[in-house]
Amino acid sequence: MSLTRYQKKRNFSRTPEPEGHKPKQHKKALAFVIQKHNARRLHYDFRLEMEGVLKSWAVPKGVPNKKGDRRLAMHVEDHPLEYGAFEGNIPEGNYGAGSVMLWDAGTYEGLDEDPLEAYKKGKLRFALSGKKLKGDWSLVRMRGREEEGKEPWLLIKSGRDIPPVSVEEDDRSVISGKKMEEIAEGKRVWNSNRIAKSKAGKPRKAEPAKQPRTAANKRSPKSSAPPSLKELPKKAIKYIPPMKAQLVENVPSEGDWVYEIKWDGYRALALKSNGKVRLYSRRAREVTADFPGIAKAVAQLPVKEGIFDGEIVALDANGQASFQLLQNYKNQSKKAQPSTLVYYVFDLLNAERKATTGLPLLQRKQLLEAALKQAPASIRYSAHFAGDPKVLLEQAQKNRIEGLIAKRTDSTYEPDQRSGAWLKLKTVLEQEFVIGGYTEPKGTRSYFGALLLGYHEGGDLRFASKVGTGFDHELLQSLYKQFQKLKSNQVPFSDLPTLRKGKSANGLSRAEMQRCTWLQPELVCQIRFTEWTADGGLRHPVFLGLRDDKKAKEVLRERPVPKT
Repeated sequence: MSLTRYQKKRNFSRTPEPEGHKPKQHKKALAFVIQKHNARRLHYDFRLEMEGVLKSWAVPKGVPNKKGDRRLAMHVEDHPLEYGAFEGNIPEGNYGAGSVMLWDAGTYEGLDEDPLEAYKKGKLRFALSGKKLKGDWSLVRMRGREEEGKEPWLLIKSGRDIPPVSVEEDDRSVISGKKMEEIAEGKRVWNSNRIAKSKAGKPRKAEPAKQPRTAANKRSPKSSAPPSLKELPKKAIKYIPPMKAQLVENVPSEGDWVYEIKWDGYRALALKSNGKVRLYSRRAREVTADFPGIAKAVAQLPVKEGIFDGEIVALDANGQASFQLLQNYKNQSKKAQPSTLVYYVFDLLNAERKATTGLPLLQRKQLLEAALKQAPASIRYSAHFAGDPKVLLEQAQKNRIEGLIAKRTDSTYEPDQRSGAWLKLKTVLEQEFVIGGYTEPKGTRSYFGALLLGYHEGGDLRFASKVGTGFDHELLQSLYKQFQKLKSNQVPFSDLPTLRKGKSANGLSRAEMQRCTWLQPELVCQIRFTEWTADGGLRHPVFLGLRDDKKAKEVLRERPVPKT
């Protein structure tokens, strides 16, 4: 992009922004600048110097500070280098009307290759050296269609975690020291050789941007601030059955929705009261002893009493959530260290003994984000994204993310309900199954060959598949020990024997059943697979780990609900 698009969008007789001329080439260190922009929606404009201009991205949720965290960054038109010194107000009626703060500035360098070449390839790793931000980040292009001329990228924190910017520093300019409110009062602090004038020839008085009233604003509380906690009803700190998401085939086509990453871990409620933190699974079992580091981190949050809803995940070396790594940690394996554990929090159900469940989603998330502003490294705010869900889902798949959770912006928190206000959009098929037995080992394998999996339907346990992949020697041994306590003479499946055609159909004949060991159907495991076969089997199943946060009787076949 050149400055043509930038200039076409602006009337420079009406806005104090710099016009920009021929792009300038600089041989010195490359500059970066971040401008906090309170336009139609508050966001951060992230700009990197390249080819004599500022390549620019709009980042709604700001720059991430914890390794592996990612934020949507919409690539917009190039801006002139002079824009890197701009701070002030863009008058109403102009493109981008609102207040602009020079939030951070400094220099950057590419970490892998020439930044321009990396940018053209769609994956740029760089180190920032600014007044507020110092460290490594990456920008990765999301392969998908543009939205209104804006190309979606992801801004990802790489390298080490850095301390979060304080609330005070977040609202402080690095050039003038002014707060956003002071800038919005209309006193422009950026100086140039040109001053915008009104028709009468007097300097134009800029006004703060106003939130436009739209049908969407009337339907949902997108722009409204949450009420004071004093106005909310009192509520004791007690376990609340988590709200559930409904699996659907298609992305929602109507209504106001935001999207969160579907974390591949353990759902956990954190209850903090009287100086003590207790963690509970989704089946109300206390798991504080399983994750003492997470409980200790929640205890450090500024909320003295509250209830948090989120997912405990284990991150691998690349910052990816790994359910198998989490399973290894729970089994005290040397393959996972406690430092890999992270609690991604996506909802706040109670704050200082005040019930927040009746508030709309975005208001709850505003309260949550403020509560987690100074959180320890192992507690992270699970951010939400807006935009085309198809593009977001495609990018989730390319980044090996299990899927997205779509949530209505105006939805209240409905305990233990699957109302359709939260939807599951999966990039891969994955669900829980009950273990009903195992086959004999073959060749060099020890302990057992494959597990026999099933799900409940109509009161019966129906056979789904055998699974023989996803195990190492240590896991085979650990599972085998647990199986010995559950041996049974009864076949737990109601529909065996079953013969299925095809190499991947995983049928079980009467002769094979004679050599199986049957188990009381109490253990639940997580399985990833490519598809359900026409006769009810699984194609290419892979064992991921045991789950103790769901009862065996609750394991059903997940069937997506069609959405129009």
